[in-house]
Amino acid sequence: MLDKHFTPADIETRLYEAWEASGVFRANQTPEGDPFCIVIPPPNVTGSLHMGHALNNTVQDILCRFERMRGRDVLWQPGLDHAGIATQMVVERQMMERQEPGRRDIGRDAFLDKVWTWKAESGGTIIGQLRRLGASCDWSRERFTMDEGLSKAVLKVFVQLYREGLIYKDKRLVNWDPKLLTAISDLEVQQVEMNGNLWHFKYPIEGETDRFITVATTRPETMLGDSGVAVHPDDERYRDLIGKNVVLPLVGRLIPIVADEYADPEAGSGAVKITPAHDFNDFEVGKRNDLAKINVMDVAATIVLDGNEDFLAGVPETDELKATIAALHGRDRFDVRKQVVDMFEARGLLEKVEPHTHMVPHGDRGGVPIEPFLTDQWYVDAETLAKPAIAAVEQGDTVFVPKQWDKTYFEWMRNIQPWCISRQLWWGHQIPAWYGEDGTVFVAENEALAEEQAESHYGHRVKLDRDEDVLDTWFSSALWPFSTLGWPDNTHELQRYYPTSTLVTGFDIIFFWVARMMMMGLHFMEKPDGSPQVPFDTVYIHALVRDEKGQKMSKSKGNVIDPLELIDEYGADALRFTLAAMAAQGRDIKLSTQRVEGYRNFGTKLWNAARFAEMNECVRVDGFDPAQCKVTLNRWIAGEAAQTRDAVTAGIAEHRYNEAAGALYSFIWHTFCDWYVELSKSVLNGEDEAAKAETRAATAWALDQILLLLHPFMPFITEELWQQTAGETARDSMLVQASWPDYEGLQAPDASDEIDWVVRLITEIRSVRSEMNVPAGAKVPCVLAHPGDLSKTRATAWMAEISRLARLDSLTFADDVPESSAQIVLDEAVVALPLAGVIDFSAEKSRLEKELEKTAKDIASIDGRLNNAGFVAKAPPEVIEETKGRREELDVKAGQVKEAIARLAAMG
Repeated sequence: MLDKHFTPADIETRLYEAWEASGVFRANQTPEGDPFCIVIPPPNVTGSLHMGHALNNTVQDILCRFERMRGRDVLWQPGLDHAGIATQMVVERQMMERQEPGRRDIGRDAFLDKVWTWKAESGGTIIGQLRRLGASCDWSRERFTMDEGLSKAVLKVFVQLYREGLIYKDKRLVNWDPKLLTAISDLEVQQVEMNGNLWHFKYPIEGETDRFITVATTRPETMLGDSGVAVHPDDERYRDLIGKNVVLPLVGRLIPIVADEYADPEAGSGAVKITPAHDFNDFEVGKRNDLAKINVMDVAATIVLDGNEDFLAGVPETDELKATIAALHGRDRFDVRKQVVDMFEARGLLEKVEPHTHMVPHGDRGGVPIEPFLTDQWYVDAETLAKPAIAAVEQGDTVFVPKQWDKTYFEWMRNIQPWCISRQLWWGHQIPAWYGEDGTVFVAENEALAEEQAESHYGHRVKLDRDEDVLDTWFSSALWPFSTLGWPDNTHELQRYYPTSTLVTGFDIIFFWVARMMMMGLHFMEKPDGSPQVPFDTVYIHALVRDEKGQKMSKSKGNVIDPLELIDEYGADALRFTLAAMAAQGRDIKLSTQRVEGYRNFGTKLWNAARFAEMNECVRVDGFDPAQCKVTLNRWIAGEAAQTRDAVTAGIAEHRYNEAAGALYSFIWHTFCDWYVELSKSVLNGEDEAAKAETRAATAWALDQILLLLHPFMPFITEELWQQTAGETARDSMLVQASWPDYEGLQAPDASDEIDWVVRLITEIRSVRSEMNVPAGAKVPCVLAHPGDLSKTRATAWMAEISRLARLDSLTFADDVPESSAQIVLDEAVVALPLAGVIDFSAEKSRLEKELEKTAKDIASIDGRLNNAGFVAKAPPEVIEETKGRREELDVKAGQVKEAIARLAAMG
């Protein structure tokens, strides 16, 4: 007997453990089926489940459960990313809290031992949290980007790309974190809006007394590394200065004035200081104009002038230069900023200072402003690798869903820069490069092979020092689709499941992960004919989960919604269905706890429907064929189930998860629970035993179809009901192992038309009762005026059900519409509700007019705001969207009230 109440916490752990114990999540369960493989975007080993993970993994799980039920051989490949910076920070913080010696005190090997110990004890918390969500990964194949097999793949890729000239070392600008002392990727840079200043400096023109060119900067400290001033080639103001020099104040360096379109004549003075070693745009200008790259900072963002050969090159030794070095050398960048400004002002070279709000890049882990920093790093020739990856999407070998994301992919790939892959960390894949005493580099899979190369190069054995840097974590992640399947070994899994099928990910890592997997997959994997092989055929880009007002969730705003708290409160099924129901392509999800609570109630509705079936002895009948049903109601529900199966199948297959969820919700809540269950009560309580038996079997069959179709979205409640409603005949399998419904010939247009007519009639009567403010408990008469034969037949056949569900005290037929009746047109008939004596027409008219007046005032107020240019300019986008939504709701309400007033007027 089903419990009176459904309590998710009582079943979720038990069911998940049963699924795992059965081995149903493991690949190769149906070796005769077509392979279907998804590689999980590997979460950080330090991570905890957040709402983005919840959405991402819900979608993947829907796909995997769906394809298993369709008979495919599913591998959902799980694993974790070693998260270089994040993990190193966690362990170093732990060491500091324990007052242990720092990593540099204990050395690299001892520190790495501590990281591995931490990983074994505390890493991978998110894996257990994904289980709570219901993720049906093949956990027996869990991988880690630092495990032995993946490390082997990383070494092979690095060495091969180096030998092919596609990995090289170069001195370029990188995002540098002065707190963590490492290069970081663009993904690890956060743009923070800050209130600062724009300082306008006057640079003297060489040989021209009292003539200056004015430049503006938000970072005065970088002027020490200026090596040029750029003006637009068409700017008449400076045409005569192009090719001349300015004398760099405080330093005395002569730097050229160059013509470059980077300078905007409309911005400021039209002249731009160029500091190639400290600004990404300036670096490119410097390359085009052969300007010196002068780095004036060290790794900690301290100003370094004394002994700095690049800074001193070509600069005459003057008292001013000595004073500048004495005042600024060895000081923090922000201290120097203030002092440089003071020094310019003292020399009369500070033209003006303007308050300036601008975005300042910060390291997301270190939390301090990053510096564009000129340093030697390892790079991948991404431009070369990108060409086949661009062609693969152009040719449709890999498809983005929604399609508009391929434009984002193309835009980045066609303008791709060299990929910096080295990081100044200890945790990660150490770069397999060794150096001789003269700096010659030897790249090999291990030190012994590097020593052989060195001996061949020098003619004798030499001592080698290994590169201390590690690889960017995205390097190992780029190999994920094939390294997790055993590459570089030619494993059964690699042959069976590569290329993978669908990649599910967020738009923010199209550049960092998707593009790089495409590049690496096409370079290292081949089709049987030897041509390059893409790593996946489809990339589904899911939405961003925002708060209910449309704002991005952040700890600083205090609007973060914890998925684990929602699971504790409402159950995993409710959260999963909410996310799926709101996952419309190209539209962000506005999540609220009320929505999750609503879908928890949806689960409760289904549970109660199953209890109704149980109490009315609706049990499975072996060999039941819904196509043979005689009762109109049962033929109708069978056809509706078939329609829903088609809609859900198409929704999942086309990655329109919201449409699939919407079809399920409508069928379960409205079609089955609201109408079929209610209309079946007359049959189940009647005297026709044959009809009763058929309806019991049809109810049990329809409930089974609901469980099958809903399972990918709400696996826990459906599995529990599947087992609890088995009846005396045991199920062939758990629901997770059951087959996706496959039936033909269940459409019954005549039954559909008839039940549709009954539902429309009851719905219209209920609507009018609500509009006219008819008391809920009051039964009213209903007259069908000049009905056709078919309407008469249907009304007569369903009179008891119509009267019960529409709260009627009679249902009769007439040639004319009675006076004082609310009227509804239903096909050829007029449905009339004589309401004289039931409602006070005058009072109701007055109430409705007041409500219409209030609604009009509310609309006018909102229109006033939306037509206010100041409000539209200053209000956050989510507030404007919310206001427009409220305006639409009021429009609908006004229309309903006007319709009710019109009904009253027609009634006299």
